[in-house]
Amino acid sequence: QVQLVESGGGLVQAGDSLRLSCAASGRTFSSYLMGWFRQAPGKEREFVAAITWRGGSTNTKDSLKGRFTISRDNAKNTVYLQMNSLKPEDTAVYYCACRTSQTGNWRIGYEYWGQGTQVTVSS
Repeated sequence: QVQLVESGGGLVQAGDSLRLSCAASGRTFSSYLMGWFRQAPGKEREFVAAITWRGGSTNTKDSLKGRFTISRDNAKNTVYLQMNSLKPEDTAVYYCACRTSQTGNWRIGYEYWGQGTQVTVSS
């Protein structure tokens, strides 16, 4: 069993930065894949970034590279999403997710999800 709790969201102005945190509890494995997703109002959920728990290999949505960075602190069982130069179109509920396998398409197959944290970026 894995439980995920996101934090760090809020209301910011365009150009600001935020760092989201996802605290994982329960049993964890080195083969886990941790991901961030977001869902904007009226839109489908989209993949943001993912990271392997053991090696720290990352995969980030192409359009977000350079602004968004995923990282993890294994000792704290926490993954982060650093978001810089935020834009109004980044407004969404951001979800942390966990998959107990790092094989295949990193954008699908996540088994555990947090409740999400709201990020609102004003113009």
